Amino acid sequence: MEFTYHYTGQGQQVKYFLKEQGVSKGLLAKIKFQGGKIFVNDHEQNVLFSLAQNDRVTIVIPPEGEHETMLPDPTPIEIVYEDAHLLVVNKPAGISSIPAQYHPTGTMANRVKAYYQAQHYEDQVIHVVTRLDRDTSGLMLFAKHGFAHAKMDSQLRKKQVVKKYQALIAGELSALSAHSEIDLPIARDLTSLLKRKVSEEGKEARTEYWLKQRNSDCALVDIQLHTGRTHQIRVHFSAIGCPLLGDEMYGGSMAFGIKRQALHCCQLQFQHPFTNEPLAFDLPLPADMAAVCSAIVKQ
Repeated sequence: MEFTYHYTGQGQQVKYFLKEQGVSKGLLAKIKFQGGKIFVNDHEQNVLFSLAQNDRVTIVIPPEGEHETMLPDPTPIEIVYEDAHLLVVNKPAGISSIPAQYHPTGTMANRVKAYYQAQHYEDQVIHVVTRLDRDTSGLMLFAKHGFAHAKMDSQLRKKQVVKKYQALIAGELSALSAHSEIDLPIARDLTSLLKRKVSEEGKEARTEYWLKQRNSDCALVDIQLHTGRTHQIRVHFSAIGCPLLGDEMYGGSMAFGIKRQALHCCQLQFQHPFTNEPLAFDLPLPADMAAVCSAIVKQ
């Protein structure tokens, strides 16, 4: 894979110019030792070469091959967006994002691996940029090579990737505002390997929400996370007395026909790592949540 940049300065070494473009030391080492190339005006050079104004710098990144231990799963994936660098998919509820020690297959990563194989892509290493809990549905972002992954990770660290969710909740609905933020620290619940809880000893956690629909029994809320704690949305809405429907772990009602936490990643917004184009993707609610919403509207 090739990337070309135009240098407008004077006298800078290649390695420092490429660092400004997001090329890490690790990627430079991969280019040097694994068959990549660096060209300046179509002539091969090394990282110490001194650039002149208007030079054209091209890097050739060697193929990554594949995760030899990642097992492919031929189950089809629903693709929302794809180009040479990124893949956005719709993850169904009940499917894990990545394999675990005792569950090496059946995840979205395994399904994407099989898709890459079927397309005969040179780069078949699976780079998960945004993951979702097993029972959360919605948008998942994969990078199709390590350079794209590094650039997207940089956006995540800078909080430039916006993830929005929709959730169905029940409980003390009279306490809900039309728009508010839940600002409660979250820590591990030592009584469980999985659960989290609100605790003064926990890490900062902030969840903004907008009330979209409601009746006397349940409500639909739009949500934007401002921190990324494990189970954050589930813990926060449980803490204010409005747990998610189907979320048995955190006290959610099981009376609405939903057998998993009623949480859906409905929107992703970020800047394309190479074109700088703003990208935004939206997904409607899945069938189980949409059915409950239809009942809310009819009442």
